[in-house]
Amino acid sequence: MKHSHALNPSARAAAHKAMALAALCANSSLSTRLARYNNHMAKARALEAVGGAQ
Repeated sequence: MKHSHALNPSARAAAHKAMALAALCANSSLSTRLARYNNHMAKARALEAVGGAQ
């Protein structure tokens, strides 16, 4: 998704939070769902830190 980088960091962080919540509801094992959730939330936190610094 090349166009997703056009979004500002806070919008991208919100998108990662949405993907994190969706990962919890996925039809996968618990460990897989938690790994995906944690991965997306880590990206969201990093993007929020970048967005807050601007």
